Amino acid sequence: MKKSLLAIAAMGAFASAAQAQSSVTVYGILDLGYIGYNTRVAQGNSGDKAVNKTTGNSFSAGGQSTNRLGFKGAEDLGGGLSGFFTIETAITPNGSTAVSTGATGNRQTFVGLKKNGIGQFALGTQYTVVHKAVAATDPGNANNISGNLVYPAVSEGTGNSAESSTGAAYTIRTNNQLSLNSDTFAGFQGNAMIVMNNKNQNETIVTAAGVSTTTGGLNNQNGWGLGVNYTFQKFYATANYQALTSKQSAQTTAANGLPTTAAGFPQVGYSLGASAPGVNVQDNQWYLAATYDFGILKAYAQYINRKVSAQQANSYYLSRSAEQIGVRSFITPTIEAWASGGLGRYISFGSNAANLTGWQIGSNYWLSKRTNLYAIYGQTGTSNASVPTGSLTTSNANPVSGNVSNYAIGVRHTF
Repeated sequence: MKKSLLAIAAMGAFASAAQAQSSVTVYGILDLGYIGYNTRVAQGNSGDKAVNKTTGNSFSAGGQSTNRLGFKGAEDLGGGLSGFFTIETAITPNGSTAVSTGATGNRQTFVGLKKNGIGQFALGTQYTVVHKAVAATDPGNANNISGNLVYPAVSEGTGNSAESSTGAAYTIRTNNQLSLNSDTFAGFQGNAMIVMNNKNQNETIVTAAGVSTTTGGLNNQNGWGLGVNYTFQKFYATANYQALTSKQSAQTTAANGLPTTAAGFPQVGYSLGASAPGVNVQDNQWYLAATYDFGILKAYAQYINRKVSAQQANSYYLSRSAEQIGVRSFITPTIEAWASGGLGRYISFGSNAANLTGWQIGSNYWLSKRTNLYAIYGQTGTSNASVPTGSLTTSNANPVSGNVSNYAIGVRHTF
């Protein structure tokens, strides 16, 4: 009887210890409020100028942060080794379905291992090295209101997150990613990623009237990235580079081997522009930033550069770069404010250029560590853009100038 009681007690203690070594956490963000916007697009043609204006406002969601629901867990495997996972999806509190079913529904899903004193690796859908660096060094914390040239979002109040150009300056996340993150040594911490997604089918080519159509063949999306962070007391700096490639055989090409449709050449977004990278492209992205905490305020400096080149002819490219500075400070223990401003440049195939401008101000009133009220206002402008239309060799002859003003007042709760 005593042996039985002892065995039961031992089993109970073992079960309790095993349970204490693993944990699962439910987390998320709910962000709702009032969002408004004004857009103005002017297009000139032979002395004539057409101006299109749009205004809107609504009680909507995601002005400061994209709404999300996530689960993350970790298990102690002993000897300083642990396993971890994250599953995170976008949610639409103002939509017909609470859980997003769109392309941004899967925000993160990965599993990995961590070794204390060395670092960790993970596999799955994850943020890129550049986005992780932006999240740590952006004065506006990468919110969804216009005015930020490094994270060029615009919220129109019709969805739970930015409706335009959030991926224009760089790639935010990728599927099929292996990430590697080291521990910190002498102030330095390194990050890397490898993206691999290859598919090769039998290729069939049909040619008629000098135009060939290809089906099957390659459909590969690969890439890699490296980043390094350095911390010294109140100073922080980060340098990051990532290169992503997209190769597809199945497309329609002209006699010169170049794509005949707009889908075949790079699409680099900017204010009022698209963010899709296109097909058959080489996409190279740089991000450099530094911050310094003066105590009464924190100063930020950022630089972003993206160049997307056609695989068939790398002389055809689109390039976007921007510089931005900002400050962030607690005015009182509960009132936090930030401001940022930036300039940028957009070049289409080395000839057509556009100037970018942006600025933003915002404030948080912290009711607690998890709940805050916020107010954000920002403006982004694009001037003299002549964007490609139809094919690699043709472009829109009418220069386009646009301006977006965007504002939001809301409440955000994190859990």
